[in-house]
Amino acid sequence: MTKNAMKYTLAGLGLAMLLAGCSGAEAATTDTTDAAPTNEAHVITETTAQVTELTGATGGQLSAEDLFTERDLTQTADTTDATYYTLEDGRDITIAAEGVYVIQGTAADATIYVDADDADKVQIVLDGATIVNDDAPAIYVRSADKVFVTTTSSENALSVTGSFVADGDTNLDAVIFSRSDLVLNGTGTLTVTSTANGISSKDGLKVTGGMLAIDCAGDGLEANDSVAVADGTITIATQKDGIHAEYDDGTGYVYITGGTISIQAASDGIQGTELVQIDGGTLTISAGEGIESTYVQINGGAIDIYATDDGINASFKSGSTVPMLEINGGDVTVSMAQGDTDALDSNGYLSINGGTVDISAQSAFDFDYSAELTGGTVYVNGSEVTSITNSMMMGGGMGGPGR
Repeated sequence: MTKNAMKYTLAGLGLAMLLAGCSGAEAATTDTTDAAPTNEAHVITETTAQVTELTGATGGQLSAEDLFTERDLTQTADTTDATYYTLEDGRDITIAAEGVYVIQGTAADATIYVDADDADKVQIVLDGATIVNDDAPAIYVRSADKVFVTTTSSENALSVTGSFVADGDTNLDAVIFSRSDLVLNGTGTLTVTSTANGISSKDGLKVTGGMLAIDCAGDGLEANDSVAVADGTITIATQKDGIHAEYDDGTGYVYITGGTISIQAASDGIQGTELVQIDGGTLTISAGEGIESTYVQINGGAIDIYATDDGINASFKSGSTVPMLEINGGDVTVSMAQGDTDALDSNGYLSINGGTVDISAQSAFDFDYSAELTGGTVYVNGSEVTSITNSMMMGGGMGGPGR
């Protein structure tokens, strides 16, 4: 999906569906605070037509069928014609052409470089590989069309223990650093330890399988364009954001449709500048803010959040649309620390249309424009509610750090 199509989608689908729902069948319960801009309905109607023309999208904004290719989802590499490398201390490996490359052994101060043609697809197969570097990525993709990092049924570990050294004008800041699209998959375990980011892509980053464990000082999974997760077991412990997608022009999205994800983050568990869309998967998040984006859409999955700031926050991260927090399905549990915290917080609209939402907090809802509850089941501190009231204050039942 192009970035322009993405902007049309963000500005159109969620807000248009919200206003359309209110103008058709009357919303079950609605509370309104500050009015939206007076010309917004016209903008929404106009943009929705553009969304349909450009993307054909209905309901969800993104889909797994559009984002993941068959090769992305294939967990075992075809090594029939593969090239094999055994790691050695102080010796770099340079991959300059399309193909499958199997990496084995243990080394210190060694980097796997990918310097392939912009049309080449490269698959790096980690088969019991361990790399410990002081100041350089273990895998550095300088150029390629797409790079797959695939684990065999083995244990693999990549780490950087010191301060990263830049490559000319490129600020290297991750154990796996890619200027091209990057896919992580496989059947084994990959442990990543970093003094900065864990895994970074300057294009798109996908995780479709394997067991991935990241312990880092920076962002765990970070990309400019997007981070998309189809499957796998992902564990992230970070002093910043667990999953982060952000580009200089205010774009960037996170899409999750499967997998088991556990995040402990000092800042945001998941942040996408334009959009965070969750269609499935099992997510356990303990963070300052659990999920943050301009547009947050939850359509499925089991999501358990403990947060010390906001649980789920739709805020002005991008200039493409008014913020929107929309829950259409799934099981969402949000437990908040005490203090000035909100479980569901939107600087624009809040809409709950389905699923089960279970909140433990002093302040369950905070929104700037309007909110609606048209479906699903919502509990606040153990009691079912049938309306969304701004800054609902209810005593007891708050989660604690031990969750």
